[in-house]
Amino acid sequence: MLFTKMHGLGNNYILINLLENTLEDEYLPTLARNLSDVRFGIGSDGLILICDSKVADFRMRIFNADGSEGKNCGNGLRCVAKYLYDHQFIVSESFTIETLGGIVEVHISEKKKEVEFVTVDMGEPKLLKGMIPMKGEPMTMTINEPFTIGENLYHLTCVSMGNPHAIIFADNVHDVPLEKIGPIIEHAEIFPERVNVGIVTVKNSKELDYRVWERGSGITMACGTGACAAVVAATLNKKIEKNQLITVHLPGGDLEIRWDENNHIWMKGRAEYICHGEIKLEHFTKEKMLKAAGQ
Repeated sequence: MLFTKMHGLGNNYILINLLENTLEDEYLPTLARNLSDVRFGIGSDGLILICDSKVADFRMRIFNADGSEGKNCGNGLRCVAKYLYDHQFIVSESFTIETLGGIVEVHISEKKKEVEFVTVDMGEPKLLKGMIPMKGEPMTMTINEPFTIGENLYHLTCVSMGNPHAIIFADNVHDVPLEKIGPIIEHAEIFPERVNVGIVTVKNSKELDYRVWERGSGITMACGTGACAAVVAATLNKKIEKNQLITVHLPGGDLEIRWDENNHIWMKGRAEYICHGEIKLEHFTKEKMLKAAGQ
């Protein structure tokens, strides 16, 4: 089976086109873990499947490196949009993609017959605790709210962009030991579906620095939904203003984010090819995959 490996600002995924092929659902989590393994697989932050949809032009399924299925992924969406347009599965420069987190609209910026930038309407942020989800009064928001998790106190602002994010503000994103606090907050009992953990530094009224610990994958070079959540959190904390184009600096590069007057979040950024190849499925037979899954 053919695959394509792509990245959005260093957040890299293995894409498999299921518009023309099929894989059994039962083995997808184990397949994602095996393919994402940097020593025995291809190596990636996760697996993305491009599928048919009954409610949108296409459907994207994303599995994290630990095999868990994600609801949404901004960098993955840009990769999928570029792949579909470059390979002529769609000729319109605007189309829709279904995710577990909802249907999103994407817009293509073309240069020399290949996609240069992808702009994604990420929809409206979900701010209520019951929608993120997190424990507590379901109809209230979490804005700079103190929580004792483990042995430390954290002030969290929580946002869902189809997947949950807990944002912490710091004077310098590099001074926070994200590799230590990331897994602790990710698995905190207040987040029943776990959470992505983002560290944000407000540089000025139109620039943010951002680092992220992604649930199921660990520290990554970029996170599109996280960059959107960072802008929402900074706006809610009155550190920046709404309906402004904000540049979010991530370790893998920059994204442009805008929270518009209609409450939608717009994300613009690049997506790039790394390689194309062929997966030898005999290495991932049912018996081997069941054994790898401990069954």
